[in-house]
Amino acid sequence: MNINQLFAVIQARRSAPPEESYTARLTAAGEDEILKKVGEEAVEVILAAKGQGQTRLVEELADLTYHTLVLLAARGLTPQDVEAELARRHAG
Repeated sequence: MNINQLFAVIQARRSAPPEESYTARLTAAGEDEILKKVGEEAVEVILAAKGQGQTRLVEELADLTYHTLVLLAARGLTPQDVEAELARRHAG
């Protein structure tokens, strides 16, 4: 699954949330809860990088990526907005 596919799943679960959807529950909890999860996952990435091995680091980076995409969706932004900013930074 790539970033755009995951983002599409996140958007679908936000607009027509299945009963057992973590994404729907997280979104319904509000931005403060989403931000809390982004912060927790960022700390877990650091801890994994400092001695928990490559597999654990990849797992935590996947979690951070997911929660970051949930934040983007909650704010009405997309991965393409981030891509555009990266392109702007490297245009010159």
